[in-house]
This record gives sequence, C-alpha cells and structure tokens, in this order.
Amino acid sequence: MEADELLVLVAGGDQKAFEELYGLVSGPVFGLVRRVVRDPAQSEEVSQEVLLELWRSAARFDPGRGSALSWILTLAHRRAVDRVRSARAAGEREQREARRSGNNPAFDHVAEEVEAGLEREWVRRCLDRLTALQRQSVTLAYYDGYTYREVADRLSLPLGTVKTRMRDGLTQLRKCLGGVA
Repeated sequence: MEADELLVLVAGGDQKAFEELYGLVSGPVFGLVRRVVRDPAQSEEVSQEVLLELWRSAARFDPGRGSALSWILTLAHRRAVDRVRSARAAGEREQREARRSGNNPAFDHVAEEVEAGLEREWVRRCLDRLTALQRQSVTLAYYDGYTYREVADRLSLPLGTVKTRMRDGLTQLRKCLGGVA
C-alpha cells in the first residue's frame, strides 16, 4: 500500500496502517532531519516527534494538495528547523549571559567543530568499508531520504534485495562505528 492510502487509514485510527506507514517513511524522515539537525541523538529525537505528530495529526492531510510523503517530509523539515533555531537561540542566550557576567562561555565551539569533523571522517571511513552496493543503498536511504521501495526502483532491484543490502550495510556500519559511539 502507498503512503497516501496508509495516511488516510491512519487518520481513522488504524494502528496497523500506522505501523506500515512508519516503516515506509521513518528512513526518509530521519535522513532529512539528520541533514538539518546534524546531531544523531537530536535527529533521532526529532524524527520520533515527527512520527508521533504524524499519528496525532494525520486527519489534517489533504491529498488534493500533494502526496503524503511530501506532507510528512514538510512536517519533518519544519520540526528540524525549529529544533535548530531553538538550539541556536539557547546558545546565544548562554553567550549573552556569559558576556554579562564576565565569564567565558562554558561551551567550546572549536572543540565541538573538531569533534564533529572527526566524527564525519570516521563515518566516511566506515562507509568506505561497505561494498559499493551496500554503500549506494545506505546513502540513498539515509542521506538522500529515499524509502527502501524508492531505492529499489532507482537501482532497478527487487525490494527484498535492497532490504538485505541495507540490513547488512547497517550492521557493518554499527560494528565499525562502535568505536566512536
């Protein structure tokens, strides 16, 4: 079943339809949120908030205005941008308070940038350890925001093959990144 049909069922309170919709859109939602928020833990939290909002507000979806996936990704983008703005505002408040009190901010921007750069490099190295097919599937799903079905279509492969590649690739990444986490 497609996301549009599932979302209409979810609006009626169908939990099975929500489970199926969750499986269909959670990857693209996380991928989009991750690109905006950048922090993995915050991205997971925002993604869960979006999916909870999806359950609560499915009745607001208007199929005449666009696809369900577009609507869901718009919700995700807005929530992610809100989180970034909120974090930025909190950081600015802390800095203003630190300047007023004459103290140096407790937050070290240089250290955070270096740490983020090291994490990005570690992820790149781990991605490079995957087979080309696993890397391509994982990249399309988690960085480009495609669903497993869309990845299968783009690569002209059966859905089951893509799911297997994704599972194996994510298992390898988890093992490789275990030293970072």
